[in-house]
Amino acid sequence: MAKFELKLPKMGESVAEATITNWLKNVGDAINADEAVLEIATDKVDSEVPSEVSGVLTEILFQVNDVVKVGQTIAVIETEGGSVAAAPAVQEVAAPAAEVAKTVEVAVDTASPADFKASDKFFSPLVKNIATAEGISIAELESITGSGKDGRVTKEDILNYIKNRGNQPVVASPVAVAKPAPTAPVAAQSVPVSVNGGDEIVEMDRMRKLISGYMVASVQTSAHVQSFIEVDVTNIVKWRDRVKNAFEKREGEKLTFTPIFMEAVAKALKDFPGMNISVDGEFIIKRKNINLGMAAALPNGNLIVPVIKNADQLNLVGMAKAVNDLGNRAKAGKLKPDDTQGGTYTVTNVGTFGSVFGTPIINQPQVGILALGAIRKVPAVIETPEGDFIGIRQKMFLSHSYDHRVVDGALGGSFVKRVAEYLEAFDANREY
Repeated sequence: MAKFELKLPKMGESVAEATITNWLKNVGDAINADEAVLEIATDKVDSEVPSEVSGVLTEILFQVNDVVKVGQTIAVIETEGGSVAAAPAVQEVAAPAAEVAKTVEVAVDTASPADFKASDKFFSPLVKNIATAEGISIAELESITGSGKDGRVTKEDILNYIKNRGNQPVVASPVAVAKPAPTAPVAAQSVPVSVNGGDEIVEMDRMRKLISGYMVASVQTSAHVQSFIEVDVTNIVKWRDRVKNAFEKREGEKLTFTPIFMEAVAKALKDFPGMNISVDGEFIIKRKNINLGMAAALPNGNLIVPVIKNADQLNLVGMAKAVNDLGNRAKAGKLKPDDTQGGTYTVTNVGTFGSVFGTPIINQPQVGILALGAIRKVPAVIETPEGDFIGIRQKMFLSHSYDHRVVDGALGGSFVKRVAEYLEAFDANREY
């Protein structure tokens, strides 16, 4: 018999760890190749880990709620054969440790030991050694606001504390704040809530806790400003009504309004690259690629933001396929962790729920998000060479929220105006 080491697979370039949420198999259970063994969760996506071999589960190395690094062995499966088998090592796992060694000149092996048992909080060995080397007491360490998972103090948090020690309160960097602890009480109310016998108390599910943390952290990080503009989309409505059946028959995809709007946003981002940026502390990162996030519904009713990579390189057919693929997989709970990574700008369709317009919260560390309002038939003044008259037009509102720290009103307003211009210039006679 041979032993196969089941490792946490690579789930995307920016995903380094995951939390075990449920074991689908117990020790002693038979497992077929490609059969799911356990369920895991990253910051945004839940998924399953299948076995690469057939055999019997003989050992479980981590329990539910344990955080596991990509490449770590999580279980052992006994298979037919005479040698020990193992999944290929994941080289990316070593990268963060190497980066830490370059940034922090603290030798973990040689640092003097300190007694951290007096604290109920978890501190990584690296954080403990930095604290020991810098003479930071347990009380000081516990006072640092952690931006890591479950409110843990990260390397960036303690280094930022050391840098500002004695000068100002600890403030996590904007990028770090953009990923708050899922269970940290960031949305806790300061005023006690009274309940009576008829009220029902329901704990938030994991995804709602994550969303709660992200929303509060974004508002605390960015200076939100909104610009609104009304758009005449009559030509788009007429065109879609004319071609949607032929489009579905030819392409095998339903044609919604979303890919048309996404195409216009991608064009506007090329015209205004100042909206396609991220903020890291006091630095602005100009993004090379235009990766559009689109808010989509999950099976449990929560929202998630999968990303259309290189959206500016897609024609309308390609955009429709990408939108439908991500939307359908989101509804089925089949998104992969990498599907939600790397976004540079986000679009949300509040009109789906009947809203005329909204004031969406920025998806950190991006600097802008566009809300699409409901399309409505409204009376409008129509200008012609023969004079003005009142007619029925299809109109909608675009609501643009942007980060006033780095985006001024001129840029924020000009960008959403350019999106409107592309939509109003849509040729109702165009071919798809």
